[in-house]
Amino acid sequence: MSTKTPIDQGKWVITGGAGFIGCHAAARLRAAGHHVILVDNLSRRGTDANLAWLRTQGVDQLIQADLRDASAMNDVLAQHADADVVLHLAAQVAVTTSVADPRADFEANALGTFNVLEAVRTAAQGRPAVFYSSTNKVYGNLEHVEVIQRDGRYAYADRPLGVDEDERLDFHSPYGCSKGAGDQYVRDYARIYGLKTVVFRQSCIYGTRQFGIEDQGWIAWFSIAATLGKPFTIFGDGRQIRDALWVDDLIALYQRAWERIETAQGEVFNVGGGPTNTLSLLELVAAIERAVGRPLHPGFADWRPGDQRVFVADIRKAKRLLDWSPQISTAEGIDRLLQWVRDHRDLFKSAGLA
Repeated sequence: MSTKTPIDQGKWVITGGAGFIGCHAAARLRAAGHHVILVDNLSRRGTDANLAWLRTQGVDQLIQADLRDASAMNDVLAQHADADVVLHLAAQVAVTTSVADPRADFEANALGTFNVLEAVRTAAQGRPAVFYSSTNKVYGNLEHVEVIQRDGRYAYADRPLGVDEDERLDFHSPYGCSKGAGDQYVRDYARIYGLKTVVFRQSCIYGTRQFGIEDQGWIAWFSIAATLGKPFTIFGDGRQIRDALWVDDLIALYQRAWERIETAQGEVFNVGGGPTNTLSLLELVAAIERAVGRPLHPGFADWRPGDQRVFVADIRKAKRLLDWSPQISTAEGIDRLLQWVRDHRDLFKSAGLA
């Protein structure tokens, strides 16, 4: 384990720091004694509420900047060249949005990631580690992997532990392409320029302070819609499976990677809840129905581009190299999320969701 002292352990620059994962990372890192700098263009729904909450957590250093602006990223990293980690979370995050506007998706994800890497390489002289929030979508639809129906849900026919990091890349959708381009740039900057980079190919991350919408953040969106009495839609037949990971477990992995950066640098990790934390859309609806005490009547629509019938991450590499594993079950996580939504209806009103 790390021998670093608990106070002023390190300095983290977090792009997308006012977003769902970013604000959780900032609060947890600050509580652990780290110095945290937020970088965000404040374009996403809910950032005002997240920033207000972060101030109560002692995080108030925000640089409003857009990662598509190379000069702005250079300025940020020149100012904070002493950072230990750049946690790169800022992104366009919805497959449907990428299909509607692939240029904007490319500029935010591929070009934005390139700008961050170049700023670290040049303005910060390669000192900070770069942690990149990638996605399971870099594996595409996984058409070559046999999927069967079992117990009312889809499942892999012969991969009980899920998809590991050796799975071939097969970008499917503009979002998969843009995030995948960033993924590969981050890996190559470790090989070519010696940057300390780590790629996290994340599955379904969920938790509080997630202002989910129909296009992205399905666990949060179903929970919000059910609590507020709003209609919601299942795309596909609802039997599709994801492995769900509570956001605090993800942040714990980021911390572990920094504590063991000599081991983690240059590596790729598949990150999700793993085989013991899987959930179908229909199972989530049933769980919410039990919690709210009434039936829900979601609509149904056609499958969306690039939607995998099953994705379960094989997380053994993170366990082996970083001694990490999820701590919060999907049952506990859903209960926590629903309670938070019930207790914060006013936030959804202010964010235009109520």
